[in-house]
Amino acid sequence: QVQLVESGGGLVQAGGSLRLSCAASGRAFSAYNMAWYRQLPGHGRDLVAGIMDGKTHYVDSVKGRFTLSKDNDKETLYLQMNNLKSEDTGVYYCYAGGGYWGQGTQVTVSS
Repeated sequence: QVQLVESGGGLVQAGGSLRLSCAASGRAFSAYNMAWYRQLPGHGRDLVAGIMDGKTHYVDSVKGRFTLSKDNDKETLYLQMNNLKSEDTGVYYCYAGGGYWGQGTQVTVSS
């Protein structure tokens, strides 16, 4: 069993920054693929950024603005989000390989 707890969401003006955190527990954190997804009301969850097989991937819309990092000692995944845009608004979910999801954290960017 894996537990994922996200934090760091909130309301920010366009151009601002937020850092999301995903604290993991329950298994060997360093060994597994992890990612952040975003969901809008009435839509499915879309991949934003992930660390898969040791490589970091970003969707084109966040390249150059978002940075994904993983602290294996703290068992925490981070998503640093800079120069936020209104289209970044959504509920952000942390995902761990094997089908594990956190509860989500709301990010709202006002224009």
